[in-house]
Order: sequence, then C-alpha cells, then structure tokens
Amino acid sequence: MTREADRPPTVRQLRLVVEADDYEAAVAFFRDALGLPEQEAYAGEGGARVVILDAGRATLELANPAQKRMIDEVEVGRQVAPRLRVAFEVDDSRATTDRLVAAGAEQVAPPTVTPWQSLNARLDAPAGLHITVFQELRTPEERAGLEGFGVDDER
Repeated sequence: MTREADRPPTVRQLRLVVEADDYEAAVAFFRDALGLPEQEAYAGEGGARVVILDAGRATLELANPAQKRMIDEVEVGRQVAPRLRVAFEVDDSRATTDRLVAAGAEQVAPPTVTPWQSLNARLDAPAGLHITVFQELRTPEERAGLEGFGVDDER
C-alpha cells in the first residue's frame, strides 16, 4: 500500500453537488443555520441558481456495509442512513443540533458519545440529506492510542 506522503497531491477539492427542490430553504439551512460561508453564487437562464458553500476541510469516508450498520447502531440505535450521509464537524454538537432543528431539520437521534470518542447527532436536513453533526472529544493523537484505531497498514 502506498503511503499518503509518497503520493503527489492530485485532488484540490471535494465538492458534493446536491439538487435541492426547495433551493431557498436549503440555502437558508446550510448557509444561515449551519453557518457554511458562501464562497460563490451564480444565476443562469431559466431560473438556474447555484451557491457554493465553504465546508472547510473535506474528506471522503468510505465504509463497508458492516461499518455503516455499526455506525447507525451506535449513533441511532437502528438502521436509518441511506447510502450517502454528509457529516459536518462542529465545535458544539448539542448547540448545533438545537439550532438546526429550530431551522427545520428533523432530529433522528440526539447527540450521542461514540466509541471513537466524538459526540454525534443525526438529522434529516433540507434537500433530502441525512446528516451527522459531530464534535471530536479527543485529539487524533489521543484517539490513535485507543484499541482499533490507526491506519490500515499499522493495525
């Protein structure tokens, strides 16, 4: 397996593109309630509109079906997530969850401490997205010392 340090960076940005039937509600939720800063916005012919929101650092989390089921069990207590779930790291999961519910999200599960030491809440958000808001409770260094954590070629 090639280590990250051995590869040249080729991807500059991960952009998740979501079609939102209620565009105004989705913008109000993700930009105004969640607090993703507007980076760019464009309008085109026929009422076409798009806004690009800055979500900070992006990662792509790939999980096998067993891991997806385990995460649902830990965070919610049952299988709820569709194939795609969007997760946002926040400073305060409880306050963010309250703010997002007030802005129209449906709480699926309240903030829950996970075995990987984060405080995760699940919500159904505008634009048909199932989301997690999570707050890290330990540093990556602290978490790396826990059993079952590390990179694949170190376990």
